[in-house]
Amino acid sequence: MITHLTQDVMHQPDLTNRIPIPVVVFAVWLYGTLMLSDRIWGYVIMLFGGLIGAGMIIIRSRGGVISNSGGFFFVWTLFALSTTGWFTMILSAREIWTTLRSRRTTASDR
Repeated sequence: MITHLTQDVMHQPDLTNRIPIPVVVFAVWLYGTLMLSDRIWGYVIMLFGGLIGAGMIIIRSRGGVISNSGGFFFVWTLFALSTTGWFTMILSAREIWTTLRSRRTTASDR
């Protein structure tokens, strides 16, 4: 995601960007992944991060064809980002489901 955003900034005609916004988003995403990895909120943060990554190829596509704005590496980055985004969403959703199911089982055993 950081590589993709860097390419977006590099291809802006006036080199204007909103650097603090992505840095905050990436910091929260990284915190959720590393510090909250075994908690439900960490899984939710990872799920939303995966959703953003998976949706990036859809957002950047125009009429079903990726635009020519960045060349081979840009398109490759979109494919890699979408793939890892889907994988992250699937794993996060699975862990959320498992965690909630185990909590229900534990609560009903009392």
